[in-house]
Amino acid sequence: MGQQEKVATSLAGAVSEGISASLAPVDAELARRYPGDPGTRQPVHTVYVPGDVFVADTIRSWGDQALAALDEHAPDAASFAAVLGLSDELAGPVYDRVRAKLEREPVEDLRIDFEDGYGGRGDADEDAHAARAARLITDAYASGTAAPYMGIRMKCMEAAVRDRGIRTLDIFLTGLMEAGGLPDGLVLTLPKVTYAEQVTAMVRLVEEFEKARGLAVGRIGFEIQIETSQSILAADGTATVARMIDAAEGRATGLHYGTFDYSACLGVSAAYQASDHPAADHAKAVMQVAAAGTGVRVSDGSTNVLPVGTTEKVHDAWRLHYGLTRRALARAYYQGWDMHPGHLPTRYAAVFAFYREGFEQAAARLSAYANHTGGDVMDEPATAKALSGYLLRGIDCGALDTAEVARLTGLTRADLDGFASPRRGDLTATAK
Repeated sequence: MGQQEKVATSLAGAVSEGISASLAPVDAELARRYPGDPGTRQPVHTVYVPGDVFVADTIRSWGDQALAALDEHAPDAASFAAVLGLSDELAGPVYDRVRAKLEREPVEDLRIDFEDGYGGRGDADEDAHAARAARLITDAYASGTAAPYMGIRMKCMEAAVRDRGIRTLDIFLTGLMEAGGLPDGLVLTLPKVTYAEQVTAMVRLVEEFEKARGLAVGRIGFEIQIETSQSILAADGTATVARMIDAAEGRATGLHYGTFDYSACLGVSAAYQASDHPAADHAKAVMQVAAAGTGVRVSDGSTNVLPVGTTEKVHDAWRLHYGLTRRALARAYYQGWDMHPGHLPTRYAAVFAFYREGFEQAAARLSAYANHTGGDVMDEPATAKALSGYLLRGIDCGALDTAEVARLTGLTRADLDGFASPRRGDLTATAK
């Protein structure tokens, strides 16, 4: 033991106490605005089905159509890998997991659409379809055939369709309540938001429904679709999307980028409207920064190039979709939209390859960090958070198995959760 150091200070204790008192409002504001990720599963995609098209077997039908597309255009691992450029090492595991996913859980998040995909219909028809949507979702959860997340996209808060959107939402939510209550996986989507006041109106709307049905305050959340230039940049030059998150009063669950509406709003020619356009990258970067730390998740948009027709055309569409999905994942957009059953094979192939190809390195780094064994990379608590989040997302979607993650990391699911969501101000608390 060396000589014990003499510790001396110059400041009175009152100084620290005074500073803490002065920053108490800031501490409270940080906790309110930036609670961090909710720690729940985030779906890898959202599937939109028009309200008049959705039926009881829609989810199973999408899975069957996706499997049929594989059977016809890529009947084995080698042929599928050749289309997408997968390595020999990944080919078998990815293909097998894609097929298993399509058989077990083809859709992770489904939105029954009463907006653009639904079109203009008479009030009686939309009333009936909204009521049917509630009944079918209730039946799906009761029978175990539901997607993990399900809900509707209503019409927006613009004057021309506002009353119709409110009525559709009321019919849908009332139908769920009459059938037994709101399911845990319920998700609502508010499209074409341009002003924060429209988000405030949505908050007031769901508040009134909660009061009318005796629900807990805050039970109903919703996603905000970013589809207009005004939702990114306000007239005064500030980021409108940040105001929208604040206006949601803690109810916003996601920000979903609308590829084609947003591109059209900026005057992008139809041939160039895609999720990798520079205008799209800018919008999503603003969304990502505005949402960081708030617990609101960001979703990419979709491609409208459908994998249909000849095998050559299907392969071309698959390569495009796979590439866009991989690009989004690298930019930390872990969710996107899928518009056709034929997109499911490449959605899951891209997601599974993303997690499996980096799995062993991520597991080794997290294990070294957790056990203080070092390695060729000096990781910090923030990186341990990213590593564990990566592994958890891989487990949740089916790319990774809990057992193989535990084997390589020596960590349980609870350990991973601890690293992914450390206590604020104490990022090292969970390190072993």
